Amino acid sequence: MTPHSFRHIHTSLLIEAGVGVKEIQQRLGHTNINTTMNIYAHIISNKEEKVSQQFSKPMKDLL
Repeated sequence: MTPHSFRHIHTSLLIEAGVGVKEIQQRLGHTNINTTMNIYAHIISNKEEKVSQQFSKPMKDLL
């Protein structure tokens, strides 16, 4: 494993743990949040989909 691999795994775990993108950007030292979003967009979008599904379930139960 390379240092880059550890960095990517670390960031992926932060995203899965619900840490905000702004905090991740600062932790990684990216000066622009778009850098963080471009590199980790696939993981972030998967997390957003999970959040959406979690929200939809109780809403369906209310209806």
